[in-house]
Amino acid sequence: MTGFPLTWLYAPGDRPAVVAKALVSGADVVVVDLEDAVAPDRKAYARGATAELLRDPQPVPVHVRVNALTGPWGPADLAAVAPAPGLAGLRLPKVSSPADVVRVARRTVSARGGSPPLYALLETALGIEHAHAVATAHPALRGIAIGEADLRADLGVREDSGLDWCRARVVVAARAAGLAPPTQSVHPDIRDLEGLEASCVRGRALGFLGRAAIHPRQLPVIERAYLPTAREIEQAETVLKAAAATRGAQALPDGTFVDAAVVAAAHRTLSLAHKR
Repeated sequence: MTGFPLTWLYAPGDRPAVVAKALVSGADVVVVDLEDAVAPDRKAYARGATAELLRDPQPVPVHVRVNALTGPWGPADLAAVAPAPGLAGLRLPKVSSPADVVRVARRTVSARGGSPPLYALLETALGIEHAHAVATAHPALRGIAIGEADLRADLGVREDSGLDWCRARVVVAARAAGLAPPTQSVHPDIRDLEGLEASCVRGRALGFLGRAAIHPRQLPVIERAYLPTAREIEQAETVLKAAAATRGAQALPDGTFVDAAVVAAAHRTLSLAHKR
């Protein structure tokens, strides 16, 4: 994997065997979940098992979704996993303001200085409204994304298209803050691979890059949907060849107009195509 992770596989922190399988599933990033996937009476066990796992380096980057700091488990989660050598990132649920990010960053400063990479999940109307402020809240903040199940419930949205404005808002906020494009939220039906593919195609069109998953069978569908097609690769190569031969804006024989923005997009396409 290069700098373009496309698949982020969630695994419940209280099931170490499932986490072990996730680590060899082919996912670009494994997200060990201490929040929604873990029952209240299993929180302490999940926290301890995850801290033990992260004492050592892992074959792929491992992020941990901690519980919200406003609840009874979040502070203990941070204390247990933030200092762990094997931690690649903290995913923060239900972020609604820049102060939420700053609070976590201050709590997780290590003896060496600096916090682990932080990723904010926007899951409420207030979080969406503050998307850009959250995205620029602290240097440790490396990404933002939507938690669509909670956001849908908060807004009372019934149709999937009802979240499109929120999705676009988060894509723009990430770009304006100089962050990587956000990843799509999970597709909850692990059997509906056709629906997953169609949703990924739409997400890519909206500006997302990659997607969270809850089952390994979803991974190849997500990756295929987000990698450039053969036609897109061919077009990008044509654009770069033309740009190398002639400086300045120009029109290709097929009518495609080439300028600096088109050249930059072609570079991004080929970088992503060479991900594997």
